[in-house]
Amino acid sequence: MIITDTHTHLYSEAFDEDRDAMMQRALDAGVERFFIPAIDSTYTQAMLELESNYPQNVFLMMGLHPTHVKENFKEELALVEEWLSKRKFYAVGEIGIDLYWDKTFLKQQQEAFVFQIRLAKKHQLPIVIHCRDAFDEIFEILEQEKSDDLFGIFHCFTGTLEQAHQAISYNMKLGIGGVATFKNGKIDQFLDQINLKHIVLETDSPYLAPVPYRGKRNESYYVVQVLEKLSFIYGRPSEEIASITTDNSKEVFGI
Repeated sequence: MIITDTHTHLYSEAFDEDRDAMMQRALDAGVERFFIPAIDSTYTQAMLELESNYPQNVFLMMGLHPTHVKENFKEELALVEEWLSKRKFYAVGEIGIDLYWDKTFLKQQQEAFVFQIRLAKKHQLPIVIHCRDAFDEIFEILEQEKSDDLFGIFHCFTGTLEQAHQAISYNMKLGIGGVATFKNGKIDQFLDQINLKHIVLETDSPYLAPVPYRGKRNESYYVVQVLEKLSFIYGRPSEEIASITTDNSKEVFGI
């Protein structure tokens, strides 16, 4: 059984004390594919080192995270563009709009999102979307940019059934993680109405740890808890869910 974690920040400082042990726990559980979203240029070197240490398992994205869109965002976007032109990445991400923490840079976030979507199209790559308190703003841009070469993952999907169908209509898979295990997560109430071909698994480590680890540091091994929850929701064996969601990740990332 091969399990894929489509979204995990394994280079995070949260893992500096025990990164190799944490990776081994995941590998021992059958988690063999780790897709690594970017945040900003300050993390690029750590991402490259992680890839160097686990070349068979770690696959990097490149992008500027919406919460890191600040006064210098154009310099950061220039670095994203430069990196995409000089080596292989598997997606442009994570990108999008986040209005939970701060609305100050909404205009700049929108500009950065559009710019990076167009970079993804240019390089024939998927996008990985971060959306927090911003479904309307995200969908407005996806509607504007929709095309056959726009595709990817709606990471950490926490919307309604209607929003799920809308995201899927833009060629997006839904990234399902720890929120599916929360009592107040809500998505567990309608997920079985979404065909599994639209679902991928993720952790968003070190954030959003699933039950029974909620409130603690998340890690890729815990994607097994998400897998078991989806097995319960869909009434299908874990091995089948793992196989389908890994195949879905291959469809998105091309490997």
